Formats: sequence, structure tokens, C-alpha cells
Amino acid sequence: MMLKIYLIIVTLLIPLAVRAAPDPEIIVVCYPGGSVNAKDANEAMNSMLRVVERVGQWQASSFNSLFTTKSDECRKKLAENKPKFAITSLGLYLELRNQYNWVPVVQPRIKGRTSERYRVMVQKDKYKSLDELEGKTLGGTALEEPLFVGKIVFAGKYDPARFFVLKPSNQAIRALRALDKGDLDAVILNEQQFAGLGSLHLTTPLEAIFTSEEIPLMGVVANSATTTAEERARFSKALEGMCADPEGKKLCDVFGVESFASVDAAVFEPMVKLWVEGK
Repeated sequence: MMLKIYLIIVTLLIPLAVRAAPDPEIIVVCYPGGSVNAKDANEAMNSMLRVVERVGQWQASSFNSLFTTKSDECRKKLAENKPKFAITSLGLYLELRNQYNWVPVVQPRIKGRTSERYRVMVQKDKYKSLDELEGKTLGGTALEEPLFVGKIVFAGKYDPARFFVLKPSNQAIRALRALDKGDLDAVILNEQQFAGLGSLHLTTPLEAIFTSEEIPLMGVVANSATTTAEERARFSKALEGMCADPEGKKLCDVFGVESFASVDAAVFEPMVKLWVEGK
């Protein structure tokens, strides 16, 4: 799940210079559509931040995190805290990149890839194409961001809110079980959710009737107006070396992240174009 990516990245959001800040630096973490309790997530993230502070010899409690699974709450937390670094979904990056002067810093690499595809799953042989799903029910966690699904996943060809009857879910497994029973007509899955299908032992065979183009994974973004190029470069270098570090490798292994890769903003330009031109 993408949450795993977000949790491991949070452990790496370390200060770039030793300082005795009386107030912790806030890291806003946005995981739209997730099912994790915000209190539990913040506790886990802050526990990991304490480890980072100890290993990196920074003052204890220099950092804190704010976690949310709701897009609207994320927008509010970003407006209130104006963080230097944040972890966001690709949809929120595309929406808010100009407002917060965001530039991508790193991407996670999972199973050799820094991109993913989205798929629309249906019961096998029930539907042949997305066009046949007009007016039908579509579930999934990605529907917390319907603009992202329409503009990026469907490349502007379908408006989810108008074309389908949307049934958002904060748990992919719940949506898939509803699809299995016939309570939903289709479910949209990201790469990690699709990879986990085999472990669910559903009674009805499923198939993908739509597969998106490659979509880059979003990782850490930085506010280019409040961070320097040197800070961003040093930050990126630290993240790139994380999984090669003995302690860092343990965390990477736990969360299924092979490594972190520095990324040029140009990687996301096709997504920006789709977002701007999307209907």
C-alpha cells in the first residue's frame, strides 16, 4: 500500500543542520483514501522520527508529523503549517504545486519501478470496456481524489463523477469483496492493491478492463521558496543513501522499498500537462 511508502519516507525527513529549535518542524503527510487511524499513524511516524534524531545526533523532538487521509483536511493542514517538506499524493501535488512552490525531491523505488499503473477490475466476462460501465457503480480508495482519477488515470477521457456512480472506500479489500459479491460493478486499484489480489482468495474471477499508462510515484516534495537548492540536494542525497545504510536498510526492507531515487521535476511534466488540459 502507498501508506507503507509514506511511512518509510517520513523516517527520512531529517533536518539538514543541527539546531536547537524550541518548536518542532512540522511534516505534513497526506494519504488520501487510506484506512489508517490518524492517531496511530502519527504515533508510528513520530516514533520513527525519534530514531532518526538519535541516529543523526539531532536534538530530540526536533520534528513532528501531521497525518491525514482526507484531502480537505490535508489542504487545511498545509495552509496552516506551510511545511518546508511534505509527503503528498500525486493528485494533491498537481493541484497545489504552484500555491506552495513545490518541487519533487525523491521517489520511492518498488520492485525496480518508480511508476505504477491503475486498473479497473470487474467480474470476468461481465463487461468488456469502460464504456459499458456508464451509470454503473465504481468503488475504490482512489476515489477520494476523483479529479486525479479523471484527469490522470483516465487521461481526461472520462469524468468519474458524471460517468459512474461513485462508491468511495477507505479499504481496497472491502471494495473488492463487494465486487466479488456483485454489490459493485467495478473497482479501481493502484499497483500495490492490484499486486495483493492473489492473497484475497475471492470466489469470483476478476479481470482488468482498463489499465492506465505509467504514472510516476509521488514521494517527498519541497517548497522551493523556503528551501535552498543546496538543502534540497543534500536532502535528496541523504534519502538516496538510506537503504544502503545498515539501520536504514532494515526500515526499507520492512516497508518493501528498495531505494529512493532523486527525481527531476520534468518526470512529472506529462502529468502536469494532463492536469492542466484535463476536462
